Amino acid sequence: MDFTLSEDQVALRDLAARILDDATGDDALRAFADSGRPYDDKLWKTLADAGLLGLGLSESAGGMGLGMIDLGLLLEEQGRTLAPVPLVPTLLAGWALDAHGTVGQWAWLPRLLSGEALLTVAIDEVGGVDPTAPGVTATTDGNGWRLDGVKVAVPYGEQAQALLVTARTESGPALFLVEPSAKGLTVQGQRSTNGEPQAMVSFDGTPLSGNAIVGSVEEGGAIVTALVQRAQVALSLRQVGVASEALKRTAAYSSARIQFGKPLGSMQAVQQRAADGFIDVEAMRSTALLAAWQIDQGRPQAADIATAKYWAAIGGHRVVHSAQHLHGGMGADVTYPIHRYFLDAVAIGETLGGAQPMLAAIGAAVASGQTEALA
Repeated sequence: MDFTLSEDQVALRDLAARILDDATGDDALRAFADSGRPYDDKLWKTLADAGLLGLGLSESAGGMGLGMIDLGLLLEEQGRTLAPVPLVPTLLAGWALDAHGTVGQWAWLPRLLSGEALLTVAIDEVGGVDPTAPGVTATTDGNGWRLDGVKVAVPYGEQAQALLVTARTESGPALFLVEPSAKGLTVQGQRSTNGEPQAMVSFDGTPLSGNAIVGSVEEGGAIVTALVQRAQVALSLRQVGVASEALKRTAAYSSARIQFGKPLGSMQAVQQRAADGFIDVEAMRSTALLAAWQIDQGRPQAADIATAKYWAAIGGHRVVHSAQHLHGGMGADVTYPIHRYFLDAVAIGETLGGAQPMLAAIGAAVASGQTEALA
């Protein structure tokens, strides 16, 4: 399978790289971390002005009508630069509303495209719940709904103007559009490993109108599954950028660092560890691209998405640990930038669920015949 970028894709990647490079950098990220701001609103507006917030939205909605592979080019650049912006949750929420929302819900899309509105997705729950089988309940209440339960680690939950919440109805999973001002809804900030804002969102009989559901009850299970799959692949693609840049910086450092009278990178053990990291990064990239391609083709495979998640978790873990170790004492210095890649990779890996559960998911999919051979 050939994943060589087209001229348009190269131009898209280069545009994203220029914008993100101009706004980030080690000194800029250090200043941002000290500022206490949840995200870089100036950079967010620049991305909006460049049309990049509309990558995955249909042309009829004002977007570019591109797919997951193209979206991955932007997310990999975000991972490479550690740009502090809420790309993954907002773009996922925008896709769900564009593809399955009502005319009334589409009103959020122009605000998303302009960078005015920040949307997020509330998927994760306590206890390692399967994200496609949520524990939060949605009970019919007259012509509307009532939500009960708790979501955790909601990205940018305190900053979002709207949340897309997965919940369980009597007919199965469904997706709901909820505004933070809804009665019975409370949002409490949570501290994440990499400093990205997260929140615990609690629902206590939160009333919603009948128009709050995204799509229909009958379509709910398929919509939730598609959203979760896109979220997992998006994070896997972002992890590629994190790990590849950590490895690149480590190669540069070990080549310049003189130890025992010669470059650290000239030592065989260091070279072998860097080579292993390169193999991990390429495995992460190829499996994530395959999963993204399958989504674009309308034939997502659970086992291949689990494989992308596995490599993002285990590959990312190994690469950033090697980066820390090969930097020696500098790797433990929080004023030196390499630690940020470690923290980001760990946070993404934990969000994806870790490596070992993915192996079990892959085995179960293969054993049950749920995989499809590549043509």
